[in-house]
Amino acid sequence: MTYAAAGVDVEAGDRAVELMKSAVRRASRPEVLGGLGGFAGMFDASALARMTRPVLATSTDGVGTKVAIAQALDKHDTIGFDLVGMVVDDIVVCGAEPLYLTDYIATGKVVPERVAAIVGGIAAACAEAGVALVGGETAEHPGLLGPDEYDVAGAATGVVEYAAVLGPHRVQPGDSVVALASSGLHSNGYSLVRRVVAGAGWSLDRHVDDFGRTLGEELLEPTRIYSRPLLDLIGTEGVAVHALSHVTGGGLAANLARVLPAGTFATLDRSTWTPPPVFGAVARLGRVPRADLERTLNMGVGFVAVLPQGHAARAIEVCASHGIPAWVLGGVSSELEATPDGSAEVVRGAKGVDGGAVQLVGEHRGA
Repeated sequence: MTYAAAGVDVEAGDRAVELMKSAVRRASRPEVLGGLGGFAGMFDASALARMTRPVLATSTDGVGTKVAIAQALDKHDTIGFDLVGMVVDDIVVCGAEPLYLTDYIATGKVVPERVAAIVGGIAAACAEAGVALVGGETAEHPGLLGPDEYDVAGAATGVVEYAAVLGPHRVQPGDSVVALASSGLHSNGYSLVRRVVAGAGWSLDRHVDDFGRTLGEELLEPTRIYSRPLLDLIGTEGVAVHALSHVTGGGLAANLARVLPAGTFATLDRSTWTPPPVFGAVARLGRVPRADLERTLNMGVGFVAVLPQGHAARAIEVCASHGIPAWVLGGVSSELEATPDGSAEVVRGAKGVDGGAVQLVGEHRGA
């Protein structure tokens, strides 16, 4: 009995590394020491010595069941953007600059070309985010995963000056909440979405006029990466960003509530935007209640920034310069805004955070 007979092909893993080398080289920074294949990735941190009080920020995540769409379509070069976006953009929330990332791929069978495509997408996304891909691991798990199955995860580290950390301590009543558009579903809620389309009998190759492309192409649309545009926004003169929130699992209201101080309230107006068609399609096909939809999907808002009201216009301009539509979504107050019928659901701190409260009011444009 050999390792290969047990289902693990070491030579295939080595071929995968050879195929990914050129892509990984493009996802680097001057601080990276050594090359691919070391036991640990190394990053020169001497610049931190020049900081007054450097604070390291770290995040880890995956892309959930969106990988099932990539596997079904046999298209693996975009899922890396979802991974990088989910990881590095959590780091930017506190105002930190992401520095480096490591990835992990578990698969039932190492197919070198497939692994290289996955890592190629991760490397391209890292290059876009200005993050170094300093290492990773590909593990073959025969018997645990099917030959065509895989999952991906990543972890990243960033740094910020202690005095520049963003968060609830900066937020004030009167602040504006600015929305940054998502590129689509991003990487959350795919268990619901996949269940809905399966129940409707829709195939991934079905052309959907509202999308202007096939269902599979819409569902595989990569997550937008916000790190560089947001770092530019944070560094823009005349713009004082108080807090940021990455709209991922839990939806818009719950994630914004996490970065508001207790005792404050944010009122967000649905009439300020029209969600992309994919969200309406999921709602109609699955008869998904709006409350559940908003707790699961980003509804077209991938990030929010909280900043002084007078700074919102300039912030929107900065986002537009990076090709990201942005708009004033609502504002922060010290009292909950009363709605005519009192029907607005109030969402308070989530994921263990005793934060503020958020309510969504009104109806979406075109609803």
